[in-house]
Amino acid sequence: MSLVLDSSAALAWVYGDETTAAVRHVFDLVGRSGAWVPGLWRLEVANILELGVRRGRHDADFRDSTLADLALLPIHVDPETDGQAWSATARLAERHRLTFYDAAYLELAMRRALPLATLDQELRAAAGAERVEVLGV
Repeated sequence: MSLVLDSSAALAWVYGDETTAAVRHVFDLVGRSGAWVPGLWRLEVANILELGVRRGRHDADFRDSTLADLALLPIHVDPETDGQAWSATARLAERHRLTFYDAAYLELAMRRALPLATLDQELRAAAGAERVEVLGV
């Protein structure tokens, strides 16, 4: 089973103090079947890791090795995210009061009929309302 992987689930796997059995299960699925992400995913993950460096949570070597590890996973960047931004994604953002970033994950999961792996509570609630299977936590 492939899935849509949001940055919160990816980073919970990276940070050991945030990893749960459910997050490990998600990454077992990613390793076996791959994952889809919207075009903003790499920027979002890298930005959060960079903020971790700036705030002293970890050093630049941790950031760089984490990005290298994530690059080895079978993660596919969706080529249609940008084209959906001002239509389907905008409607989801408005309907569920989500950021456009979070709505992009939901739109992708809906369009590809895949479960969504996220730890974000607002996104989980919106996915439930849209009858999208949610993984994580």
